[in-house]
Amino acid sequence: MVNRVRRGLMTALSVALPLSVAVPGMASAESVLRVIPHANLKNLDPIWTTAYISRNHGYLIYDTLFAMNEDFEPQPQMVDSYETSDDGMMWTFTLRDGLKFHDGADVTSGDVVASLERWGARDGMGQQMMAAMKEMKAVDDRTFTFEFESPYGLVLESIGKISSNVPFIMPERIAKTDPFEQIEEHIGSGPFRFEADQWVPGDTVVYTKFEDYVPRDEPPSAAAGGKVAKVDKVIWTYFPDQSTAMNALLAGEVDYFESPANDLMPILETNPDVVVEINDPLGNIGFSRFNHLLPPFDDADVRRAAIMAMKQDDYMAGAVGDQKFWKTCYSVFPCGTPNENDSGSDIMNTGDIDKAKAALAKTDYDGTPVVIMQPTDIPLLSAFSLITAEKLRKIGMEVEVQAMDWSTLTSRRAKRDPVADGGWNIFHTWWIGADVIDPMAIAFSGNPDKGWFGWPDDEELETARKAYSTADSADAKKAAAVAAQERLWAIGASGQLGQFFVPVAYRKNVKGLIKSPVQFFWNMSVE
Repeated sequence: MVNRVRRGLMTALSVALPLSVAVPGMASAESVLRVIPHANLKNLDPIWTTAYISRNHGYLIYDTLFAMNEDFEPQPQMVDSYETSDDGMMWTFTLRDGLKFHDGADVTSGDVVASLERWGARDGMGQQMMAAMKEMKAVDDRTFTFEFESPYGLVLESIGKISSNVPFIMPERIAKTDPFEQIEEHIGSGPFRFEADQWVPGDTVVYTKFEDYVPRDEPPSAAAGGKVAKVDKVIWTYFPDQSTAMNALLAGEVDYFESPANDLMPILETNPDVVVEINDPLGNIGFSRFNHLLPPFDDADVRRAAIMAMKQDDYMAGAVGDQKFWKTCYSVFPCGTPNENDSGSDIMNTGDIDKAKAALAKTDYDGTPVVIMQPTDIPLLSAFSLITAEKLRKIGMEVEVQAMDWSTLTSRRAKRDPVADGGWNIFHTWWIGADVIDPMAIAFSGNPDKGWFGWPDDEELETARKAYSTADSADAKKAAAVAAQERLWAIGASGQLGQFFVPVAYRKNVKGLIKSPVQFFWNMSVE
């Protein structure tokens, strides 16, 4: 494995090294930011998948109508101006001048409408907005409107959401792709271009500065503000082996390590050439996700019994390690956010094998094997998988752990087939806290046709989510969030494994890192 990884690194360096050497006659050498991403980029469509590696890829090459600043306030991005009627039922938006796609075409309102329609078919918040929409229309090349037939109070928050699925704007011909099929062209209007001919799946991804991109004048603030590409190239090199990745950073062969394992921190923190810091103060929420369509987790009582065995301290200590990087949290919504509450959370707070075993014995569980997909190339999720397997065996379940890489898992989890035909029972993931701060998150959908992988079916949950989107006060929003949480625990939608913080590590010559729950590569430079 190490040899293959080294060959991959040399492949990337053979592309990048000549760019940083002065050549007679050149005004200046090209600058390159070399990055170790947190996962292999396999699926390139950030609307088709919620995978964060695809989202990060999307932010490099696409732009958004609005964007969240560091205070989670939506700010105009591609939009120049907008207005709304007094009752909030009609919205009019005008695009900025100078917006161009990477193929040279102007960005138009037709591109916007097609992109939002496709996003709205997949994203939980988008689905809620589209359900309230009467008509979304391109008035002219730069103007488009939203007309609602029922109240919807989260318009700007929806089209400016910071994470998966992000409503990225694509050319209309690409956005017309079936939302349940992956796009085949990857052309955006963002600060970097994706170099498809230099992409080596499982190894290298190359992005180049888009010279025609016109940043906003404001300073960067999370996803908002001016997206200034300060390097000529961003090169991702994927390392399945964390130790090899760390050694590449220490040797100066790469500049930025997005998600180093916490057990590497003692080495990284003591190196004088490396900075280690937590870039997301809100942190991440660990998830154990059940497939609600297949036995044995098509039974809510079986799901709830499994959740009762999931002691958060065990997951956090076993997968994250040092307690300075984690805390327990028994709210569906991240601790420290406005919707935090403990309603119905006794089930997640149980963490007791004997009680879980007794609860399982009262169900109709008949020994059906549980297939857990284990992503071996992401240490934290690999550890989550093994901890769950041990706990389920202890309460009397038959368990089969199937090892694979993360990119394979993100493709397989979309399958609704029986296990014998490539289906699954459990996978583990995490959501950044910003993605699950309210009931609009796709992770909390109770619609099996439009919801996230696992496909819970619960009308009461959907009623609570809709109430949140139409609430006209903070108290009403909080009440709807509590109702949604109660239903999520009642149906055993997912196990929540704790709140944790993943540091980033980078060479001291890297400047301009933006504090955000999402990794951005504009504003970053290598000195």
